[in-house]
Amino acid sequence: MSQRDHGKSVRFNSDSLKTALRWLLRDCQWTGVTWRADCTWQSPRLLAIAALMWAWSDETTVNDRFFAARRIALHLFPQTQPVGNSYQGFIKLLRKWTDALIAAVMAELHKRIVMTCGSCAEVAGFVLFAVDGSRAAVPRTQANERVFSTKATRDKAKRRKKKNKKRTRRRRKNTDSNTKKSETPAMWLTVLWHVGSGLPWDWRLGPTDSSERSHWMEMLGSINVPAMFVADAGFVGYEYAAAVIGAGHQLTIRVGSHVSLLRNLGCAREKANIVYLWPDKSAKRQGLPPLKFRLVESHNGKHPVYLITSVVDDTRLPDAQVLSIYKKRWGIELFYRHLKQTFGKRKLRSAAPAQAYVEMHWSLVGLCCMGVYSINQLKQRGHDPSRLSFAKVIRAFRRMLRDYLHP
Repeated sequence: MSQRDHGKSVRFNSDSLKTALRWLLRDCQWTGVTWRADCTWQSPRLLAIAALMWAWSDETTVNDRFFAARRIALHLFPQTQPVGNSYQGFIKLLRKWTDALIAAVMAELHKRIVMTCGSCAEVAGFVLFAVDGSRAAVPRTQANERVFSTKATRDKAKRRKKKNKKRTRRRRKNTDSNTKKSETPAMWLTVLWHVGSGLPWDWRLGPTDSSERSHWMEMLGSINVPAMFVADAGFVGYEYAAAVIGAGHQLTIRVGSHVSLLRNLGCAREKANIVYLWPDKSAKRQGLPPLKFRLVESHNGKHPVYLITSVVDDTRLPDAQVLSIYKKRWGIELFYRHLKQTFGKRKLRSAAPAQAYVEMHWSLVGLCCMGVYSINQLKQRGHDPSRLSFAKVIRAFRRMLRDYLHP
């Protein structure tokens, strides 16, 4: 019997892959993405499909990933005219249109996340989000060092270049091997993580010394429903908390010894767990009012843990629920592990900064697409979406890419 003589009932991996891509991109609006009539990439949808499979691929180099993604995309969605077969042309087009393409894809994914997860991510009437930052290494090229290194490292490199000293090969080798970890170029990534689905809702990228709190403020505009943000101690700050509360959202944040909290600032008798965040700069120089919080204390078995929440009414949000919210923040740490270790994005492959940004953007979109589609499949089969295993999902998608012609 021929290897392809499987009968009509056999479903090939390419059919499953095509079904997934059609479902994910079915209602995406590409109206804001246009290019010249002589462009060999026929449509924004085809470019987005190739970019997703380029991010999903586990080939060693970005070039190999492109050729594999292009081959499979044209097999799934045949075109009447030739499509560009140059990685340089593909990445150049993607650099220009990544923001618009991702905005279209993520707008649709947000709808799918809300429909699929429903109210499972709500706490006290607020949708729960966690925010945190991490780093991803990039190849140590001159271009990446100029963009992604810290300012101190860049200044040090300039001074070293001015001295223009000659070094022997042996000394150069020793210097390179003893380079401090802080001096290696890396991309900073701040993710706004949707707790109910376990997927990224929004993110910002920058050099290794970027401010994750500034990234957080930039992402506030993407939240159009009342939200509860849970974060670690690195996100405490008067101006940031005031911006979040002023936008109609709530906060639950761990505080450390570096934060000074005040008590008994009210005119009437207050509960013992009411505290205020009111640093001298805001109190004396700018005349801004204090921010009122509720202090919740717990113990992790080694030392006490202090949390503050902007929901001061403990009947609306009991202390036990505050602690449960903070425990859920650990999920974003697991997400970073899935992204960098399981998905293989601990170190990017792009030698140029603009391409590295594109690579990380589509890696995050690709991981989100796999998660949304898999959660929908679990729901259809009556399973709990929290059972989602990123390791199994990534293996399944990559197996479909590798063996797309197999049953």
